[in-house]
Amino acid sequence: MKSVIALLSAAALVSFSAPTLASEDLAKANGCTACHQLDKKVIGPAYGQVAACYASKDAKKLDANKAALAKHVIEGGAGVWGAIPMPAHPQLKDGAKNAELKKIIDWVMKDVKVTECPKEFKPKA
Repeated sequence: MKSVIALLSAAALVSFSAPTLASEDLAKANGCTACHQLDKKVIGPAYGQVAACYASKDAKKLDANKAALAKHVIEGGAGVWGAIPMPAHPQLKDGAKNAELKKIIDWVMKDVKVTECPKEFKPKA
């Protein structure tokens, strides 16, 4: 009985900390951290800047912003964050990889410390 309680306690600890770590690990595994960091611009904007620019208190607007962000990641493009283009990531469009992209975006929007939306941010209409 003690071993069952210990096992359940350990599982509970993992379930509370795993989503954040798993999403950060997914970002690393999908190559996102080659261009993006948590709190500073590298090639692309910091995750905190992304969270600031796509944030909304309105749930429908937030969902639309997340969809727009996913579309930008998949299709790539220039002009949203300045002159440096984001390469397309079509491999994230479908299936399990698309689910991973959604987890990464949810992590950025929910768990990353929001910084400031830079002036060069110009979302696509």
